[in-house]
Amino acid sequence: MNQAKIGKFIAECRKKKNMTQQELAEKLGVSDRTIGNWENGRNMPDLSLFKPLCNELNITLNDLMSGEKLKEKEYQKKLEENMINTIDYTNKKIKNRNNFIGLILITFGVLIAITAIAIFPSESSWGSIYSVFGVIISLIGVNKFTKRLTYLKRLVFNFGYFLIFLLMLITVDYISVVNIHQAPRFSLVKVSGENVIYYDTLFYDVVRCNVNKGNQIFKVIKNQKYDKDNIDDFCR
Repeated sequence: MNQAKIGKFIAECRKKKNMTQQELAEKLGVSDRTIGNWENGRNMPDLSLFKPLCNELNITLNDLMSGEKLKEKEYQKKLEENMINTIDYTNKKIKNRNNFIGLILITFGVLIAITAIAIFPSESSWGSIYSVFGVIISLIGVNKFTKRLTYLKRLVFNFGYFLIFLLMLITVDYISVVNIHQAPRFSLVKVSGENVIYYDTLFYDVVRCNVNKGNQIFKVIKNQKYDKDNIDDFCR
């Protein structure tokens, strides 16, 4: 599909009808700048405008897609060629639209996850909830990019992305516990004792000793068995 040729043909047909770009734009419900972009070959009309445009210029869809007035003997040959080109053009537009939406969703999801970690206190459950929500939003965006893959490849790719993003959040959470000395955001279980809180996460445990006191400390330990009767022992 030759956009430059089609654009030049649109301009020629418009001028033969003694229409300005503004007049044609008003008939089609678009801006004159849009008409200018078509005629300069910068982009193509939307598929929904093909028929109205042809009606206004008194040409056929086959003429429009060919970028010239076709002779009767060329019509059938060009029709088949233009049908294939139109399908390719449509698929390309759908792919570009999906990629654009996917990029927006990925960016939005990442921003939600980062913002949740930055805004909510470490012990607020909302921080972890919004972080996971951000992961899911970005995963939907990734899914837009993988629509053309087979079902199995999409499943593996999307699951891998979800796992990597989740591990990244857990890693950031671990670094915050070790360096900033704050409670883990993604703890599975939280057990409180006398001046001590025990956080059980998927990969490690955190003991918070002397809670809300001047000498409060955080201890990162390997996953261990515990109950409410023995958690105080971890601070001795």
